[in-house]
Amino acid sequence: MLQRPAAVLSPTSEQLGKSARRAWLLFAAIALVIVATALTGAGFYARRAEVAALAAQGRTDANLKVALLRAVLESPRALPLLLSEDQQVHDALQNKGAVTIDVLNRKLEGLVSGTKASVLYVTGVDGFAIASSNWRETTSFVGNDYGFRAYFSGAMQSGTAEYFALGNTSKRPGLYISRRVGNAAAPLGVVVVKMEFDQLEADWHEANRPAYVSDDHGVVLITSVPSWRFMTTAPLAGPVAAAIRSSQQFGNAPLIPLPITRPEALSPDVSMVHAITPGGSDAEYLRLSTLVQSTPWRLDYLVPVEAPIAAAVREMRLLALGVVVPLLALAGYLLWRRQSAQMRIAAEQAARIELERRVVERTHDLSLARDRLQAEITDHRSTEAKLQVMQQELVQANRLATLGQVAAGVAHEINQPVATIRAYADNARVFLERKQTASAEENLGAIAALTERIGGITEELKVFARKGRTAAEPVELRGVIEGAVVLLRSRFAGRLDALDITLPPVTLKVMGNRLRLEQVLINLFQNALEALDGRDGARVQVSAQETADGVALAVADNGPGISPAILKSLFTPFNTSKEKGLGLGLVISQDIVADYGGRIEVASGQAGTRFTIHLARAA
Repeated sequence: MLQRPAAVLSPTSEQLGKSARRAWLLFAAIALVIVATALTGAGFYARRAEVAALAAQGRTDANLKVALLRAVLESPRALPLLLSEDQQVHDALQNKGAVTIDVLNRKLEGLVSGTKASVLYVTGVDGFAIASSNWRETTSFVGNDYGFRAYFSGAMQSGTAEYFALGNTSKRPGLYISRRVGNAAAPLGVVVVKMEFDQLEADWHEANRPAYVSDDHGVVLITSVPSWRFMTTAPLAGPVAAAIRSSQQFGNAPLIPLPITRPEALSPDVSMVHAITPGGSDAEYLRLSTLVQSTPWRLDYLVPVEAPIAAAVREMRLLALGVVVPLLALAGYLLWRRQSAQMRIAAEQAARIELERRVVERTHDLSLARDRLQAEITDHRSTEAKLQVMQQELVQANRLATLGQVAAGVAHEINQPVATIRAYADNARVFLERKQTASAEENLGAIAALTERIGGITEELKVFARKGRTAAEPVELRGVIEGAVVLLRSRFAGRLDALDITLPPVTLKVMGNRLRLEQVLINLFQNALEALDGRDGARVQVSAQETADGVALAVADNGPGISPAILKSLFTPFNTSKEKGLGLGLVISQDIVADYGGRIEVASGQAGTRFTIHLARAA
């Protein structure tokens, strides 16, 4: 007997209206939170990404400025050495005759015109200048006393000296490089070359991008902002400031700190600072610091960040709004449809209640169908959750596989210098036992160089983590070949005679990175020498030649060749014929060459194997 179903209470139109208003208020609050979060997150991400990009570009610019400075420094450094051995200089210091000194004045004048030096002059042991390249000028150094200068006393005591100071006569700053004439027991005088950096500072000058060089006390020596010269990167200690003022090294400069404040370190060589440039207001800059090799100096380069960061933040926030606003609009549309559906369902439910009172069986069937639909929805949600878990597991597995390949590649590349370090260390111990300290020091120096190489390899791992690559630069191919041979010398002692190397001229350069290209050659040389182990008449020919599209470097051996099975998948990871090999050496080598737009070709037969590396020729 069919039973009459109980009456079902449905929400009224007034109740649905109140519920809809509450839903729209909640939606508006959530939308505001989402928009605010999106704008904040977009701004943070854009700032971080733009700072990283500016730091990378700034680091490149700073390195170029250091290279330009070193080029200016290296050119005149040989002049004091050459002049200290010059017979005319010796004659002038010993005789001090007017004719001899006149000849020397003219000689110094001619040398200055052909170099980047500002002034060349010679002093006696009393510090008085007897000849100078500016002997014709009103600011001539001839007859002036420079005995109180540190570069004079340093040269007299140690033989050589370098000293940056404000000129006592010219009132122009510059670097003084001096060398003693004669030996310590019987000195004749001192040769001094002064270098000024006006042209370098002009070359450095960029609108709103200051650069400056400071010494080991933090005093600014060279700068693209003239008013910053002889300021300090930090307040000087009282005794240090007093000593500098007493020596008149920088004249009457007040030695006050630079107008740079609030440093925030981002990395060892990068920090965010606020600086006030001449004619400008307090602005935020990215400061990149790098040491100037062969000097105690440091170069700081300021890159303005406010405008680029503001533009990047603005673009990223517009992009975020372009994504979030349509999604919120879609969500609002779906909410409206849901509320409309609820209103419609409420009306339909009221009509259905009356129908269910008359047709109990149909009502029962509809209830069962609803239950089945609910079960299907539950199953669908469960399946969707499982698929999401599986997808996450696949992503994690892919990450672990990539991490394994990177770790294996680094272990393979570090294994070569570690083996060489061990051989050098064993040799050093033997040399020490034999009291051959000079040979031991040479081996220890080689070990230090190899540790720098390992540091370079680990730096490559950082580059890999940033999904970047070491920038290409002109590299002397001859030096790459010689460096690879040096690293293999200990491991293959007595077997390197098999190498038949035709060294290319020093002028032949390719685009790449010396460290990474040495890794490629070490791998190819090692493979060839191991393939020839125990064979009579073993020979590995190495040669380079220019081609129409670059440079081809060939490494050919007369070994047994590579089997077709191995040759077919030679550049596939973990494919190797060696018992202890990882099968990664050639894969890594191919990736390195490809990074610089090159390729590796291989040909193998019964007469041996030939690898040819094609690289772009440096302009």
